[in-house]
Amino acid sequence: MKSRVKIEDISKPSKKLTHLDIDDLMPLPPPYDKIEEQPGWKALSEDALENLETSLDDTIAIGIPKPKTQEEEKELVKKFLSGLEKLLTRENNWTFLQPLLLSLEHCAKCQTCTKACPIYEASGKQDIYRPTYRSEVWRRIVHKYLKPGGKFFGRLSHGDIDLNWTTVARLMELSYRCTLCRRCAQTCPIGIDNGLITHELRKVFSQEMGIAPKELHEKGSVLQLEVGSSTGMNAEVVKDNIEFIDEDMKDLTGIEVHTPWDKEGADVLLIHNAGEILAWPENPGAFAIVLEKAGISWTLSSDIAAYDGINYGLWYDDFQLGRVAIKHAEAAKKLGVNRIVVAECGHAHKALTVIADRVLTGDFNIPRVSAMTLLEDIVFSGKIKFDPSKNDFPVTLHDPCNMVRLMGIVEPQRRILRYLCPQFREMEPHGVDNYCCGGGSGFAIMSGHNFQDWRLAVSGRMKLKQVIEAFDDHPEPETKKYLCAPCSNCKGQLRDLFRYYGVQEKSGIIYGGLVELIVNAMVDIKQPFINFDEMQ
Repeated sequence: MKSRVKIEDISKPSKKLTHLDIDDLMPLPPPYDKIEEQPGWKALSEDALENLETSLDDTIAIGIPKPKTQEEEKELVKKFLSGLEKLLTRENNWTFLQPLLLSLEHCAKCQTCTKACPIYEASGKQDIYRPTYRSEVWRRIVHKYLKPGGKFFGRLSHGDIDLNWTTVARLMELSYRCTLCRRCAQTCPIGIDNGLITHELRKVFSQEMGIAPKELHEKGSVLQLEVGSSTGMNAEVVKDNIEFIDEDMKDLTGIEVHTPWDKEGADVLLIHNAGEILAWPENPGAFAIVLEKAGISWTLSSDIAAYDGINYGLWYDDFQLGRVAIKHAEAAKKLGVNRIVVAECGHAHKALTVIADRVLTGDFNIPRVSAMTLLEDIVFSGKIKFDPSKNDFPVTLHDPCNMVRLMGIVEPQRRILRYLCPQFREMEPHGVDNYCCGGGSGFAIMSGHNFQDWRLAVSGRMKLKQVIEAFDDHPEPETKKYLCAPCSNCKGQLRDLFRYYGVQEKSGIIYGGLVELIVNAMVDIKQPFINFDEMQ
């Protein structure tokens, strides 16, 4: 049931602040519109209800232990307030302080951003999912508890709020009900970035309080820095997998490739999201074929963390982001390559280019470019012959938020698809206006407790609607259709989303990357590279 929740309600102890049911959510197009056929929420275990904080919306993303004493509660609240104070000083937050202060101080509360938020719309317009809700909670806390005379003047000028453990715990969970797609910031008439505010909140919880989703921290950036990859694969395991992929590519395409490792002086150091090697090996295999056929001098690096473009620190912790980015730059410098090319991973694009510019200075400021522009150059170079009729099936494009909206890499992939895919059609809206897959900001790898149900039923709901409507001229499952998603993180979310709703069976849609379509259209490939029966 849709509930009206005021800002100050976040501080009031209760079993839950709001609750979602399937029939509260935004309707889906046929054949997904039958409420009784949609998966429901998994009930939380008695152990979770007893020991973890669940009072926000009956969903658990982080798994925050309930404090055992009032003294422990007070200490956690104290740490939270200390973290907020540090975020507002140049010494501790020189990277993002200026846009953060502008966003905190100048919101007009016009709520223009709410219509742009896919989670708010998909939830049936629940108040707590407004982009402004968590921002206004933080704003009131800052003005009441961190400004001189705030207990009196802050309440009068910005509205009252109580800071207690209930407030902190709910705000912590609420910071993981946003995919950081920043569609709200793009829509705001004065550029207020509620996504940035949410990101900075996550930093407080991680860097000051030591609380973060285990999938992002313990099993993410920590594992990557200790073992070499967030998948848990060390360099030898990755090399073995790549060798198998090379052999499979030869069997499938007839083209012999040998992926080069640690080649000094190469033009390109290619960095994949290591998840591709495990889950979608056809993607790194296709990259090897395209680069070899184009005559590009390239290599992979076996240095720790350098064979995995993942950088989960982007979503929750600046220190972890910096540590991983430096590992990537060190590997490139050691090999003396001309440039780093980031393969099909949206968050890796942003982490290693836009954000890492603040970290990789001096000799570490090695050119870093997108695979989208490199692939465009190759496709239109004339070095490879193509037959676009081999891709004569309906194709649409998903725009990864970090790559497209946040970096402006919009046209290279489209030029390729218009050339190689006769039945290419755009989603609506598309480009910088496109919706997040629902797996952004780490959600795609977060499935603990009942969070997977929330991210598929709510967070990914708008994307599912977009995908189905892009192919509404061929709704029948017999017509095979391809969703091009040039991002490993997005593909992880789409994989779960498609399985959750039975999209391949009901609509005949599969998903995959861009480079696979390039190889599928090559004249030299004698049999289809894209197999609609096997890819799901």
